[in-house]
Amino acid sequence: MSDRTVHLTASVLLSYPDERLVEALPLLDAAVAGLPPGEPARRLAAFLGHVTTTPLHELAEHYVATFDLKRRCCPYLTYYTYGDTRRRGMALLRFTQAYRAAGFEVTGELPDHLGVVCELSGRGATEQAVRLLREHRPGLETLLRALREERSPYADVVAAVLATLPPPTERERRAALRLAEEGPPAEEVGLEPYGPVGGVR
Repeated sequence: MSDRTVHLTASVLLSYPDERLVEALPLLDAAVAGLPPGEPARRLAAFLGHVTTTPLHELAEHYVATFDLKRRCCPYLTYYTYGDTRRRGMALLRFTQAYRAAGFEVTGELPDHLGVVCELSGRGATEQAVRLLREHRPGLETLLRALREERSPYADVVAAVLATLPPPTERERRAALRLAEEGPPAEEVGLEPYGPVGGVR
């Protein structure tokens, strides 16, 4: 249950910060305070402290500058494995099928957005969400590294999500290292047929 709480909290924090985030802060604070001691609780509490002490317009500006304007901080998990190639379209379709198999539809956002995957877990399909997260762990590790290099507070949120996963296998470590060295594939194609497909319902 604690992993589900971590993921649901992360899904809210990884959304564009607006008045809804401000309104949700008391609930988010209570949810994190109820987590068992550990890295996920500590990381989320640190980010919530940042949100509480930062004006909303600064939060919004940082969000856009980080996730919208820096490709290396892309929140879409399939980008790290497939880049903007045709194979990414098929990967997005697999995400959509996983959501439907769990009884959910994704609207307003591509299904591989980290916040949307976390929301899937928060709404009860934790097993399916964790499988997707583990399949794309090298991308998550790469995103975390980029956020830390940018000194972005969002690194705490991604670190909290990663801390809910089992320790990486040797294969996952090698894949993350290779991705860090080589980056995602490059083949510019449109993805319009696959999106937007923010949230789970």
